[in-house]
Amino acid sequence: MEQRVREEQMGGEEQGRARACEKCAAGYYAICTIGGMLSAGTTHLVTTPLDVLKVNMQVNPLKYYGMSSGFSTLWKEQGSSSLWKGWSAKFCGYGVQGGCKFGLYEYFKSLYPDILVDYNRTFIFFLSSASAQVFADIALCPFESVKVRVQAQPHFAKGLSDGFPKVYKTEGLRKEDCSRVQQLGVTCLAGYTAGAVGTLISNPADNIVASLYNKKAENVLQAVKKIGFLNLFTRSLPVRITIVGPVVTLQWFLYDSIKVLNGLPTSGGFRRRVEEANLSA
Repeated sequence: MEQRVREEQMGGEEQGRARACEKCAAGYYAICTIGGMLSAGTTHLVTTPLDVLKVNMQVNPLKYYGMSSGFSTLWKEQGSSSLWKGWSAKFCGYGVQGGCKFGLYEYFKSLYPDILVDYNRTFIFFLSSASAQVFADIALCPFESVKVRVQAQPHFAKGLSDGFPKVYKTEGLRKEDCSRVQQLGVTCLAGYTAGAVGTLISNPADNIVASLYNKKAENVLQAVKKIGFLNLFTRSLPVRITIVGPVVTLQWFLYDSIKVLNGLPTSGGFRRRVEEANLSA
């Protein structure tokens, strides 16, 4: 009889711990998702003028052939407000992307170690990031489609509220050995490096997307032919490097800072440590 009572007590304690872990996980992922939304949305919002110039350089390279001359042309012909075109789609789109990217990254980072037991942390982090990025980019696509049109087509729409219905109507939806300060420093360095390298690799795709969305070409092959192979890699590249490097760096810095302020480990640590600390408390 006493043994049965002890077993029931132990079972109750295990259930209590399981519920505590679930609550911890839910709160943890919520903070990570909100942190990702705020960090990505705000950093991309700040760079809106550069993004407007970038899109116009891609769509009309003969008219917008340089940074200083491009800004001057936009200012003279469309006014200062033109530099903030598409800000709502940019803020909301990259906010959603950031929430998915960072929130799902943390989820996959805790999921994969239990599935891929024999793999090291570096591979786990890489696979978690890649998996989250897929979902994040899918979530971004509708917002990006509206943003590019608003920025390059003066009479298309004023912003996200009237631009999204137009796009939907015409196209539908197809489309811990270190301190925390040191860890934040590594986060910034890794973020900037990843941003710069990613910019160079993705520049051809970015030019093709701008060309397709603004009806400069009917398909990918036609866009490549019109733009030219060399221009795929060089057109608007200085502007994109100016945007992406600092943006990615600030995103990761703000995201990890939000986690640190909430008592959570930086992105280089596993969530399991937080759960163990809460259970032992």
